[in-house]
Amino acid sequence: MSGKLELDPALVVRARELARRAGQPVVDLARSHTTVSVERAVLRLAGVTGADPDGIPWVNRLVDAVVADVGLGHGVAVPVFDALVREQISDVTLLAQKAAAGSVRFVHPTGKAATAARRAARRAVAVGVRQVDRRRAERDRLVKRYGDPAQRPWIYLIVATGDIYEDIPQAQAAARAGADVIAVIRSTGQSLLDYVPEGATREGFAGTYATQENFRLMRAALDESSRELGRYVRLTNYASGLCMPEMATLAGLERLDMMLNDSMYGILFRDINPIRTFVDQRFSRQVHARAGIIINTGEDNYLTTADAVDEAHTVTVSQLLNEYFAHEAGLADWQLGLGHAFEINPDVPESFRLELAHALLARELFPEAPLKWMPPTKHMTGDVFRGNLLDGFFNLAGAMTGQGILLVGMMTEAVVTPWLSDRDIALQNVRYVLGAAGGLHEDFVPAPGGFIQQRAHRVLGEAVDLLERIGDQSLLTAIAEGTFGIMKRPADRGKGLDGVARHEADYYNPATEILEAA
Repeated sequence: MSGKLELDPALVVRARELARRAGQPVVDLARSHTTVSVERAVLRLAGVTGADPDGIPWVNRLVDAVVADVGLGHGVAVPVFDALVREQISDVTLLAQKAAAGSVRFVHPTGKAATAARRAARRAVAVGVRQVDRRRAERDRLVKRYGDPAQRPWIYLIVATGDIYEDIPQAQAAARAGADVIAVIRSTGQSLLDYVPEGATREGFAGTYATQENFRLMRAALDESSRELGRYVRLTNYASGLCMPEMATLAGLERLDMMLNDSMYGILFRDINPIRTFVDQRFSRQVHARAGIIINTGEDNYLTTADAVDEAHTVTVSQLLNEYFAHEAGLADWQLGLGHAFEINPDVPESFRLELAHALLARELFPEAPLKWMPPTKHMTGDVFRGNLLDGFFNLAGAMTGQGILLVGMMTEAVVTPWLSDRDIALQNVRYVLGAAGGLHEDFVPAPGGFIQQRAHRVLGEAVDLLERIGDQSLLTAIAEGTFGIMKRPADRGKGLDGVARHEADYYNPATEILEAA
């Protein structure tokens, strides 16, 4: 810790211990359950690809067939690889096609047949994991060759036209204008699809569909930009929603660098069942850990529905929980792009000083994490001149508090999907502030016992109080009562619950076995 806020070290330790206490029952739940999306991710690592004429992936058809015959609680790997041997089929995608046609039946084998199926499943999944490892090594080589941006924070810019072939030139233009990270926003509603669309897509709604082919195309385009610019340009997409584990797996296979992955976002803002979400996010984060992907968490979203001053401590609580869940899944501190945002109503007296207190608190609680600092959205009015000024203050707060990933704010937020000219003006704002004050974090020290220190101490104290209450009642209860983002989400409701199953005694997941062994 830098000590600029003079936080009580014992209280910080207490906060992390309370986060562990609150999070451990959820981890236990995730370790004892599986979901259809976890099982589909396993089969994707084993080589299932493609989709039927209706666009439904073969992996969905295969998992549905297994579940119909033997249920989900044993896992799908053993029944699938047992069927490959019995049916004398060498290709797992062909098996999926036959299963969809109803010409293959699945059983849960025992004895030598089960042992043989487990070995075959592990061998097949290990091939996919090795591909993830190769893509991570490839990233390391390219970063060494082209270099990283000269300074932090990394400039993070959104591209989202709906058409991947239009996204690509816009992303490359943004990289030339100074963006270090390109985020392709996902099409509205995709998080509620219980399958991953196939192929390159040219029509989305307020975003572009996240598919393996779209990942591949954009990664290749940004590799061209990296060569041109002499610095490695990173790519971000989403591992959230009902297909979180599959998105993480496809990202690992196609060398994405960051993924939006929050432990509670889907629960709160997409009404996805809490158990489904926690099971899926643990597996997805294990994949991210293996792939060397930086996660971006979604605490900024809480402040779009709840008051950014009154509920500031819920952001800190969520950050601590996200840190615990991430570490448990194997992620290192450098992979934790913990989220927070510049969302206090600018009409509130001393709003900028409050923002500095909150941002510096996050920086000092998580000194080794990059942190993802989000621009104002809730209080953008359509006045582009006022909006550009607010974004300038946001950029300044990021420089003063040493943020790691700075999402570029748009003066046309809540008015239109940004034009290239809007992005250019926004990047000018960022470049000016970082060029003029990029090292200001070294010099900025709040007055001892002053407004900023007192505010940070109060927020941390309120966060500890809330964590104590959560530990007494359980995190699932706290979520059900609307503790975060004022959204009430009971554990026995929400989308995707029918795709969750408790492990049977003989449950087997070769991907988890490989990832946890590492």
